[in-house]
Amino acid sequence: MSLAKDSGLVLGGRIGKHTDELAQELMENTEGKTACHHWQTDGWEGYSRQLPNETIHHVSKALTQRLERTNGILRQQAGRWHRRQNKFGKVWQQRAVTLRLVLTYFNWIWCHSRFKNTAAQRAGLAEHPWQWQDLVNYPTLY
Repeated sequence: MSLAKDSGLVLGGRIGKHTDELAQELMENTEGKTACHHWQTDGWEGYSRQLPNETIHHVSKALTQRLERTNGILRQQAGRWHRRQNKFGKVWQQRAVTLRLVLTYFNWIWCHSRFKNTAAQRAGLAEHPWQWQDLVNYPTLY
């Protein structure tokens, strides 16, 4: 998962085993969503192999508390949205769809209890918390 440091906006997320391909997908999904060229990651070498040379890369766990807290909130939400049968928990496509729904909910609808606003509001992308109806009616390009 990639997270904007100032706003807490989740920029991208991927589900799967730690491979170089997964790291590359995460970086491609995050690209263009922020002008930041600083990445802080844990000690996994896949990020170092995949990050472009012009990117400033910090390997540290100093700021991972917020990311891990967000990850825990998202896991808790995703667990509520999954079907309860075992066979659905093992289908990667279902997990990917659920992750997208949870990330959308977290960024645009869920109000943080301390800040009293959404991550999209803190990032300057929304003026008020969205409702599901706002997401359904939002024009998108295919």
